[in-house]
Order: sequence, then C-alpha cells, then structure tokens
Amino acid sequence: MTKKQLSAEEQTVLLNTLSQRFEQNMHRHEGLEWATVQAKLEANTEKLWSLNEMEKTGGEPDVVDYDAENDAYIFFDCSTESPKGRRSACYDREALESRKKNKPEHNAIDMANDMGIDLLTEEQYRALQEIERFDLKTSSWIQTPAPIRELGGALFCDCRYDHVFTYHNGASSYYAARGFRGALRV
Repeated sequence: MTKKQLSAEEQTVLLNTLSQRFEQNMHRHEGLEWATVQAKLEANTEKLWSLNEMEKTGGEPDVVDYDAENDAYIFFDCSTESPKGRRSACYDREALESRKKNKPEHNAIDMANDMGIDLLTEEQYRALQEIERFDLKTSSWIQTPAPIRELGGALFCDCRYDHVFTYHNGASSYYAARGFRGALRV
C-alpha cells in the first residue's frame, strides 16, 4: 500500500460518507446518479485518497458538476464555512518564507498540492455560491492570477450581505477565519 492509497476499510468508510452526502444534497448534482460516480471513484483510487484528505480537513467534498466532454465528475469542498483543517494558512510558499516572524504552519498552495487538489478559481467559487451559500463567516483563498501574485498580492472570496465578494490581501497574510476550498476532477 503506497502513501497515497487508502486501505479497503478506509475506502468503504469514505464511499459511504460520500454516498450519504450525495443523496442528502441532490440539489448540488441534479440528474446524476451515485452508482456511476462510485464506479468512477473505484476505478481511480488515487482520487479517493485526495477526497479523503479533503474530508479529513473538514471540506465535506461533494459532486457539483459533470464534464461530459471529458467524462469527469467535479467535486468541490461543500462545508458551510471554509474547511477548518485548512485555515490560518498564507497563500503560497514564497509568502510563507517572506514572513520574518509569526509564520503560519502552512500555505494554501502547498497544502492543496499535497492533497492532490486545486484551489477554486474565482469562476468556480462563484458557481459554487450559485448552488447554495457558503463562507458566511469565513473566507477562502482562490487561485490568483500571476500578475497580482508577482506584485505580492493574493485573492480570496466570501459571501456577505447575500453577495459574493472577491478581495485582495498580501499573500503572506493569514487569518483564523480564512482557509481554502478545493476542486477535484474524477
């Protein structure tokens, strides 16, 4: 068993959790059936490992779309607030290393890479908010365009006043209420 593979028991537990969440939130994936999603997951065990990492850090991953052209199910973190196990992280390694004191333990980009997922883009974040409202008390880092990042900034989003906001901050900043949401294609 490799590091990025779940045991048969862990797979069963995760698939049961994902199945229950899928059935309880059909508004997120109307027209899709769990049996086809599960078959796809069972054929891609490395993706199961990534979904388990999303689950372990509080992301509550769920299917939010299906890309028919590429035959891929798209999972996003659907926890009500930014995943608890991914908060208090600055944006990336460069930002982390630039801090002289009070460094956070993690950065969002490396954590996402280690988990095998991508940070949501602004477009994906807004699409998620069309399904239901998230981040009413927290915020989430999103993928930042290179020109902004090169100038030391990074982007994050949240939902306040029934509106989705995109903001900027120094990439080295971190807050207890800011984490990141991930996306995974299976």
